[in-house]
Amino acid sequence: MHFAERNRLKILAAGPGLARWEAAAIHTALKLAAIVVLLLIFARSAQSHAQTVLYNFTGGSDGGWPEGGLTMDGAGNLYGTTYYGGTNDAGTVFELSPNGSGGWTETVLHSFTGGADGGFPYVANVIFDSAGNLYGTAEHGGAYGYGVVYELSPGAGGWTETVLYNFTGGASGGYPVSGLIMDGLGNLYGVTWIYGEQYGATPGTFELSPSANGWTEQVLWGTGSSSGLTMNAAGDVFGLGWDDSVFELSPNGSGGWNGAVICFLAGHLRISYGGSYGPLVLDQAGNVYGTSYGQGKSEGTVYELSPAENGSWTQTVLHSFAASKDGVNPYGGITFDWAGNIYGTTDGGGEFGDGTVFELTAPVGTGSYKEKVLWSFNGTDGSVPSGNLILDSAGRLYGTAYKGGTSGEGVVFEVATQEEKTTTAITSSPNPSSAGQMVTFSATVASGAGAPPDGETVTFEHGVKVLGTGTLSGGTATFAISTLAVGTTPVKAVYGGDAKFAASTSKVVEQVVQSAGE
Repeated sequence: MHFAERNRLKILAAGPGLARWEAAAIHTALKLAAIVVLLLIFARSAQSHAQTVLYNFTGGSDGGWPEGGLTMDGAGNLYGTTYYGGTNDAGTVFELSPNGSGGWTETVLHSFTGGADGGFPYVANVIFDSAGNLYGTAEHGGAYGYGVVYELSPGAGGWTETVLYNFTGGASGGYPVSGLIMDGLGNLYGVTWIYGEQYGATPGTFELSPSANGWTEQVLWGTGSSSGLTMNAAGDVFGLGWDDSVFELSPNGSGGWNGAVICFLAGHLRISYGGSYGPLVLDQAGNVYGTSYGQGKSEGTVYELSPAENGSWTQTVLHSFAASKDGVNPYGGITFDWAGNIYGTTDGGGEFGDGTVFELTAPVGTGSYKEKVLWSFNGTDGSVPSGNLILDSAGRLYGTAYKGGTSGEGVVFEVATQEEKTTTAITSSPNPSSAGQMVTFSATVASGAGAPPDGETVTFEHGVKVLGTGTLSGGTATFAISTLAVGTTPVKAVYGGDAKFAASTSKVVEQVVQSAGE
């Protein structure tokens, strides 16, 4: 079982009244431990892809421990939650926006109080509706102390939170986790840690439906887990149960639901040993994909479930994590790209033991998936990534690590799945010039992701001869020379690239040097 999960179960077992006090004590102890770890100096070796920390949480008013995945809007802004921090140290909903200068600005949209508005959103992403409102879950707080489903609505004065539903801890369930999904009619679906009269009862799966008198809850299935739900195009809901079941819920046409277990996970795929907090993922052929946390001789798996004859399902391990440097324990779910490659995170292992971002390259023909570690976290750039990754159209992955960073309170990060294409342009001045006169060549390197990092080198070349080099600053590098021969000298600028930015070469500029008498 994930070590953070063991600590969280202590909070739940103490009851709603003691949850925040116990949480704060655990948080303080782990924060001090994280700071001690960050005092260590790590030797960073070269990695095949580039990672960028977009934001370091401090654990203060900006939040701390971002455990859930992210959501991106059409403008490229990122939204997520933190389990701690905020004004009342009960968690936040935040937005990260590009600042136009290569950095990101954080805005706290809501700081939970831990009271009537809820508190401590656990592994809980937020989702948008078509009007731009956000929806999510908070594990604690609310009218009965068993958590809430909430809505955040944007307005001229900021964002306003509305509690849509208060869980009672009884027949309605309690402690909602892992965020929500929404269907085309605006109904919300999620999971609770308990469904019954007392802690330790079976987790549940619920639906919330809007009406003129508020929101109405319907418990759909009495065997859930902390893994989120997913829905196919027909409106069927898929999820995982703590009894290692994979279930499917289908609308019955009369407002109710028909539920069925489609299979029980076997062997190393079983989640009852440690769980998985990522929702199942479906492909267009109806196959189901998921991850399992390590247990026994396995350090976790990525698996596929495929429909077979007579209603049975074939279980296939696509990758089994075994070597620590390849990552161990995939805690979140997976993400596909357009080519069928799979991306995910492990919350341990890697080169430095702080987790990885991995890719499983889609097989060709009858081949198998091949794992490639895109990034190994070292603590200073994040540690223990747990939430799902999202992928933008440029092939950049975005995610959260709930520990590590400059304050030990977690980070939001970006990892490039491929090199960013760059363009290099060159100019010279003056042109023409006189013999012996100083000529300055300027090269500008640009990409869709902005300029490469300051300090990288651009080479200025005449044919195969290197005339000199310049250092990039704000995307521009310069080089000056006064010894060019009289006549025309073609010069090009060459940017060598790095793990994130691809190399590029400029067109030639014809530098004309005139004799002194001209």
